[in-house]
Amino acid sequence: MRFIEEIVVEEFLPTFRSMLAADLRERGFTQSEVAEALGISQSAVSKYAHGDVGQREEFLEDERVQALVERVGEGLADGTMTPVQGLVETEVLIRKLERGDLLATIHQREMPELAEYGSEFDIHDADSEFRTAERVLSSLRRGLRVLENASGFAGLIPNVGSNLVACTPDATSIDDVAGVPGRIVDIKGRATVPSEPEFGVSEYVASVLLAAREAGADVNAALNIRYDAELVARLEELGYETAEFESEDGLDASVAAALADNPEATVLYQTGSYGIEPIVYVLGDDAVGVAEVVRKLV
Repeated sequence: MRFIEEIVVEEFLPTFRSMLAADLRERGFTQSEVAEALGISQSAVSKYAHGDVGQREEFLEDERVQALVERVGEGLADGTMTPVQGLVETEVLIRKLERGDLLATIHQREMPELAEYGSEFDIHDADSEFRTAERVLSSLRRGLRVLENASGFAGLIPNVGSNLVACTPDATSIDDVAGVPGRIVDIKGRATVPSEPEFGVSEYVASVLLAAREAGADVNAALNIRYDAELVARLEELGYETAEFESEDGLDASVAAALADNPEATVLYQTGSYGIEPIVYVLGDDAVGVAEVVRKLV
């Protein structure tokens, strides 16, 4: 785990300071004057001067960094800029480089997991797509742990396997829904999650979730389990509203019709037909909540 701030502190600032120290020395500053202007020790200035501090080529060659060094150096030299103003100007450039720019690109290179979000995202943006997706995946992982630790959950897994899915707040397609690649399977009586959750890997459970949302249900997660009339009755006893949908009809229309009959339903089920296994779908606000509902059945 490498933070973008580490790149700033360990690579950008040493490069920038060495460039600025060299600029000030060319303008006639003594070593002690450079140290005072930059707020560093004379020994640090000496290291910059002798090339004892590593410099990152990307920053050395960036025209914006070069322009800032020249602007700050000139301002400090002629007294039109204070060290505080120079600090502010540098912070502004750093924030710019962090937002889908040079620092963000370097960060992605050193943290390849960030690459799937593209170079435009701002890692400090509380509402960024990146952060939203990671929150969904985090919730999904917690929900999966609940299921893995629920003794007897394996007995609720249908022949097609189970999947716990969760979506982003504005989800409109399967790519906005995260689930388990390969589904949750029963291996020798134990519920097994074969791999880490990802977006875009669930088809049918994700489609049921999206259909319910399209029909107006305020839900963000879903889990499928085997159908049993007693399980449905048990869920009703626990206070959850249920609704049946016809497996022969189109999915969107079937789910919409079921929710039209009972808009409060968070348990949808189909009793199956030729070639279609009967399934129960438990819907909820988040993956953990859905997993907790199902855990009450075991």
